[in-house]
Amino acid sequence: MYKVSEFSKMTGLSKETLRYYAEIKLLEPVYIDPANNYRYYDNGSYLVGRFLVYLKRFNFTIQEMLAVVNDESFENLEALIHAKKRGLEAEIERIQTVIQEMDDFFEMGMEDEWDD
Repeated sequence: MYKVSEFSKMTGLSKETLRYYAEIKLLEPVYIDPANNYRYYDNGSYLVGRFLVYLKRFNFTIQEMLAVVNDESFENLEALIHAKKRGLEAEIERIQTVIQEMDDFFEMGMEDEWDD
């Protein structure tokens, strides 16, 4: 079993995040020592923790993460990841359009300067 500080380093989740995830029942410790309230995690917790790191990187909301973790079959996971990917692709396209508009704006401005 791993103490919070060790588990935090292993998973990349901060102690504060782990505390919050336990509070909302997203990733609960497997054991809490009644004598000192130290929280402990195990190897199964590690797998869930690393999985949550990926979901967080994939821009999943807390509600979506809870839905995925509570759906133990992971039946909807592939569809959710594809939807997130499509959203990111749309955002990339939007940003590329804005960049092109900026370039066009500068070119217009430079042409106007040279025309004078």
